[in-house]
Amino acid sequence: MSLFGTSAGFGAGGFGAATTDTHNPMKDVEVTSPPDDSISCLAFSPPAMPGNFLIGGSWANDVRCWEVQDNGQTVPKAQQMHTGPVLDVCWSEDGSKVFTASCDKTAKMWDLNSNQAIQIAQHDAPIRTVHWIKAPNYNCIMTGSWDKTLKFWDTRSPNPMMSLQLPERCYCADVVYPMAVIASAERGLIVYQLENQPSEFRRIDSPLKHQHRCIAIFKDKQNKPAGFALGSIEGRVAIHYINPPNPAKDNFTFKCHRSNGTNTATPQDIYAVNAISFHPVHGTLATVGSDGRFSFWDKDARTKLKTSEQLDQPITACSFNNNGNIFAYASSYDWSKGHEYYNPQKKNYIFLRNATEELKPRNKK
Repeated sequence: MSLFGTSAGFGAGGFGAATTDTHNPMKDVEVTSPPDDSISCLAFSPPAMPGNFLIGGSWANDVRCWEVQDNGQTVPKAQQMHTGPVLDVCWSEDGSKVFTASCDKTAKMWDLNSNQAIQIAQHDAPIRTVHWIKAPNYNCIMTGSWDKTLKFWDTRSPNPMMSLQLPERCYCADVVYPMAVIASAERGLIVYQLENQPSEFRRIDSPLKHQHRCIAIFKDKQNKPAGFALGSIEGRVAIHYINPPNPAKDNFTFKCHRSNGTNTATPQDIYAVNAISFHPVHGTLATVGSDGRFSFWDKDARTKLKTSEQLDQPITACSFNNNGNIFAYASSYDWSKGHEYYNPQKKNYIFLRNATEELKPRNKK
């Protein structure tokens, strides 16, 4: 495949494209050698690791690793395969391992130094989420599956340390020690505490009326997990604090990833919120949607900081690097409009954007 890894020039003009380049309207840096099918997840390397490395998982059953150099150039480093689509990826805190979750019902541990991957988890259905937990007295991997269980694994043992029943299939999850949260089918929402050992902390009535799609924990000024942002398929995000001084006032929802305005004459197109990511320094957040846009928000000032131009495909995943200088987002079809809108000719892209200025919070009044 000679076009694999070619520069951005192909398709930018002449080749069936309009004069405006709609695949990269924000003129961001394209990652070289993107996956050959829809991109499900992105994760940047942790602070303990020098440099920036990006992991991406895809529906082509593969997980890829790129080095992102300071000049913005990306260098493909390695890749591993599952026997089904990869739905989630995460890093160990020292950056030596990557964990991958797949529709093949397994999770693997990929040792980047040796480039070997071994199976470390097993479920009875596809594994939707994988997270590394580093506690003072234990380390483990948390996997959430469509088999309606949440399992915790010591990477050295074939059996889970713990298995917790979920009310429904796990759709999304996040971990910021000592808190974990999972959102499930039928709008289930459970918070876990992870100190000493994982245990259920609270079940929450969903603040959203439609299917849960993505979730991200945010921290308070003391750098402790304080709550989460939850996105649904109905173009809406809920900001929910675990122990707010005034729940009625502090918790709120906002609309996003919808077509123009609230003009009642024309019906509004409403799109799924595919991913949410918090900026590691400013605490502002990014959302990406099936409408092919990313937006940056300040939850404390309750204001939108920026919305991108519209890409010609949905945005399926996003991630900030550990110091918040780089925002990565993936453009590929998410099947939100069914098979008739699938165009196998369309390439998948991962873009990198400078995130230092645009995510600074609004000045408080």
